[in-house]
Amino acid sequence: MKYKQLGKTGVLVSELCLGTMTFGGKGYWKAIGQLPEEEVTQLIKTAVDHGINFFDTANAYSEGLSEILLGKALKNLGISHQAAFIATKVRLRMGEGPNQVGLSKLHIQDSVDDSLVRLGLSHIDMLYIHGVDPITSLEETMRGLEDVVRAGKVRYLGVSNHPAWMVVKANSIASGLGWSKFVASQNFYSIASRDIEREIVPMALSEGISIMPWSPLAGGFLSGKYTRDIKTTGNSRRDEFDFPPINKEKAFDIIDVLTKIGNRYNVSAARVALSWTKDKAGVGSVIIGAKNQEQLLDNIACTQLKLTQDEINELDSVSALTPEYPGWMVDRQLTGRFPEIK
Repeated sequence: MKYKQLGKTGVLVSELCLGTMTFGGKGYWKAIGQLPEEEVTQLIKTAVDHGINFFDTANAYSEGLSEILLGKALKNLGISHQAAFIATKVRLRMGEGPNQVGLSKLHIQDSVDDSLVRLGLSHIDMLYIHGVDPITSLEETMRGLEDVVRAGKVRYLGVSNHPAWMVVKANSIASGLGWSKFVASQNFYSIASRDIEREIVPMALSEGISIMPWSPLAGGFLSGKYTRDIKTTGNSRRDEFDFPPINKEKAFDIIDVLTKIGNRYNVSAARVALSWTKDKAGVGSVIIGAKNQEQLLDNIACTQLKLTQDEINELDSVSALTPEYPGWMVDRQLTGRFPEIK
């Protein structure tokens, strides 16, 4: 297991992060995973034994149960908080009240306090804002985040599912006022969906922000279970919860190449997909999820797979984005420019 710097902080996190969306299975999240306490504890132990020090949850996952199970597992295993980097999130609805959702100072403070109780921790290592809140100003949100940082309840800040311009604007507000800035951006990033390479990845590279890919296997679609002839498997979350959206016909072309390369190394298509993702520019820690030990171990094994440049080129080619404006114009106007630089 390798460790990468979190933004420009000096904090080192494992190149794989264990996501906890499969923990609990309460309410809306039941289709994603229903792991009980004993199985959660075993997955956490396996992850730690293989060098993972980064764990990602959210207050909304299983209506708070995911945080509870993660906190219990860390305590039962005797894992010191100094040996584990814990991230959670705020933004999604946590109750029926009109203010139990969003990114106001009020909801941020309430959510952080509740998360600390559920996790059984004195502080959160990184707090992500889980999505855009269109009715709350960025100034209000950044002030609310700064308050929980200054109170010692949160160490670092991250952003998730935001457009690049909004991240830069938020960090500009924070920088101008001497407040804490976002050091990580958690985004849907997979070989089957490379959309963030248009704007978010260049922004992150420019600003020194770590990209933390979620759903690198596209909700299990790249697991190797799905082919053009097999549209359902009977034991995958995609059968009941067809998310996140992808171009499936293009994904089948990608799966063909993943499978071919996997057969060459006698490994799963999923392992190849994860290896491709973890080594992309700007990527800090790839968030993996698992319903059982077999899945987790197979995912972790991607750290031992080193693709050749020819294999990377082949995967890049079959998964390439369709050119969009202004990207294609920028590329066109660069023609002949570089030879002028001496």
